[in-house]
Amino acid sequence: MSDSIECEAVRRGRTWVVHVPEHDVYGHGRTLKAARENTEEGLALVGVTAPVTITAVTPELEHLRSAEAAYEAALGEAVAALLLRRTTLGDIAQATGVPPSRVKRILARRSAPGEDPSAAEAAPPMPAALTPSG
Repeated sequence: MSDSIECEAVRRGRTWVVHVPEHDVYGHGRTLKAARENTEEGLALVGVTAPVTITAVTPELEHLRSAEAAYEAALGEAVAALLLRRTTLGDIAQATGVPPSRVKRILARRSAPGEDPSAAEAAPPMPAALTPSG
């Protein structure tokens, strides 16, 4: 089996506990690395030799992930709005505090064909004349 197994780790006291429900395997460790290694060992005992990817889950980390997602959405909207006002890529980068290469990636995602329709509703489509040329 070559696919990575994704699972979540929760903190119990001073230990991270991991459960892989599809294989009914548990792992644990004082560090996330130790918990991953222990989980991989447990999976090997049931004949599964896939790498394990662990996502740490706590209320604070969930709050952080939600704040990061909100920031990314707001950044995308700000970049699109500035571009519609014919702002240069350099000025957009400076105004938003992100590198120009990141501004280009944001613009490429927003103008990519087949993008998520809900994302298209959040920001107006980018006019073809204003798309970055590289």
